[in-house]
Amino acid sequence: MAEELPPETPEPVTPEAEEKPIKQRKNGLYSGVSDELAENMKSGWADTELRGLEPIAQASHTAARRAALSARFPGERLVIPAGNLRTRSNDTEYPFRAGTEYTYLTGDRTHDGVLVLEPRKNGAQDDGHDAALYLLPRSNRENGEFWLDGQGELWVGRRHSLAEAEQLLGLPAKDVREVAATLAEGTGPVRVVRGHDASVEAALTDKVTAERDEELRVFLSEARAVKDEFEIGELQKAVDSTVRGFEDVVKVLDKAEATSERYIEGTFFLRARVEGNDIGYGSICASGPHATTLHWVRNDGDVRSGDLLLLDAGVETHTLYTADVTRTLPVSGRYSAIQRKIYDAVYESQEAGIAAVRPGAKYHDFHNASQRVLAEKLVEWGLLEGPVEKVLELGLQRRWTLHGTGHMLGLDVHDCAAARREAYADGTLEPGMCLTVEPGLYFQADDTTVPEEYRGIGVRIEDDLVVTEDGNRNLSAGLPRQADEVEAWMAALKK
Repeated sequence: MAEELPPETPEPVTPEAEEKPIKQRKNGLYSGVSDELAENMKSGWADTELRGLEPIAQASHTAARRAALSARFPGERLVIPAGNLRTRSNDTEYPFRAGTEYTYLTGDRTHDGVLVLEPRKNGAQDDGHDAALYLLPRSNRENGEFWLDGQGELWVGRRHSLAEAEQLLGLPAKDVREVAATLAEGTGPVRVVRGHDASVEAALTDKVTAERDEELRVFLSEARAVKDEFEIGELQKAVDSTVRGFEDVVKVLDKAEATSERYIEGTFFLRARVEGNDIGYGSICASGPHATTLHWVRNDGDVRSGDLLLLDAGVETHTLYTADVTRTLPVSGRYSAIQRKIYDAVYESQEAGIAAVRPGAKYHDFHNASQRVLAEKLVEWGLLEGPVEKVLELGLQRRWTLHGTGHMLGLDVHDCAAARREAYADGTLEPGMCLTVEPGLYFQADDTTVPEEYRGIGVRIEDDLVVTEDGNRNLSAGLPRQADEVEAWMAALKK
């Protein structure tokens, strides 16, 4: 990795500092920049401005989302930041992922951006908002920023000019280095989405309250509950890539047996990076007893024939919508009798849950339907004493089921998490909502309350559904779920 010129800690360039020399690396091998070199680097560069750009695919949808936001908070300035780069170690950064609210309202995915909705006045009446996007412009060539600064374009790549951004995103673009001063000088009520940009929050510190800001965050979370056609299409893309990623894994299970769960993780990650932006969350590649750990992301264990592999993974699209799919696969290609017994129970539970997903149903209905089947199985197997109603009332099945049976899905893998309970968990399903159905049974390796043959077996099956006008559509139906079909699918892929 080249490391000669950027500063030790890149600093944002303000308008006042534009003409100042760029700070050099403390221990760089060059002690400075000669006047001749600085002058040489200013010229001889071709015009690379992109003209006649078409708007991004979701531009009309983001405009409609901003209009809904404007209508909800008339007369108030609204500030939604993308977030900043975060240092991983010394002068390297973590991969950047723009804030969900910012991406939802703009379609932009670049760091340091800030969306500002300024209220308009028509006489004494509120008249909507003027939206503007504050972004980093192209790197400055006059002061050497483009080749000396750690985030200069010769180091990290070209970014869009403000004019290009306006064409792509469909709203005015301004220099983000001006946004803090603009916000600090503003008057009137204002709200900000917190937790993404400390400099933006500092500029508004005496103008905002936590309660009012939380109302903004809650509204934007609930607004994402019903997906538009663009979002559903992106989720289908994410799922389709995820299906191919699962196929990739099955084809290399022999190599995973020779190495570890990390081979599975790396195989799926390759698909995510080739076809999408990234993985939507840390892949769970849990073999054997690791499958009983709900969020096993160390992925450093052995993969053995005769064990089950619980693979919970999702591709994130370039527009940041993620799939979330789980299959529990026999590493050998065939379930043992006890594995199939537990797997079939989870499959039956999932079938009941999926059947309960329809418009007008309560959100928790699919969870209750799935949990009832699991409770019935646990009583039938003698692991719990009935009646089933009493088991469910006391939640006794949770020793082996542990988690809820699903969640909203979208730009976040657990989407809409800031929504009010009455609008989410206690709400009603509507067409366009996207959610997972993912029951599971997990028998810990050290659980002495179950027969030894159960211990160390974990099974989860998870699919991504969209609520339709007459029921639901399983976006991940391309992956088999029934045990015989799973075995046949694996056998065909291994040929």
